[in-house]
Amino acid sequence: MTLTIDVDLPADLARFRLPSGVASRLQNLLDRQDAGFPLTVEERAEAEGLADLADLLTLLRLRTERAGS
Repeated sequence: MTLTIDVDLPADLARFRLPSGVASRLQNLLDRQDAGFPLTVEERAEAEGLADLADLLTLLRLRTERAGS
């Protein structure tokens, strides 16, 4: 079964990105983890949520670009 959902996307969706402070926080958490410093349960959940949001925004931008071409 295939499910199709039509969504009206804003024309300026290509500009949607994590705000700089949020992107910086995510990068800081990932850098700490990569440096071998374990994240707390709360920090890990925060990092996963922010990464999921960044992925969603990227996917939406790519889909918008693809639909426009």
